[in-house]
Amino acid sequence: MTRYYSNNTKDEFIKLAQSEILTSSEVLDELQISRQALSSLVKREKLIPIKELTRDRLFLKEDVERRKEAAKKFYANYQPYDE
Repeated sequence: MTRYYSNNTKDEFIKLAQSEILTSSEVLDELQISRQALSSLVKREKLIPIKELTRDRLFLKEDVERRKEAAKKFYANYQPYDE
């Protein structure tokens, strides 16, 4: 196998991936939703995975945070009595 990067670059990439890529389980915790709700978000293209594996999906942390903010605004409009 050909290597196109140095060890420093590989370590930097690993740190970047660990900090900026979330698994489905991590997304569930972050958004506090069920697997069915996550599946619905993906099906409706409200949250798009960057990679789909056999038993998991990977998401960009930035996209998940954007979805979390959108959900806060949505719920604020429909549940003003909770504030």
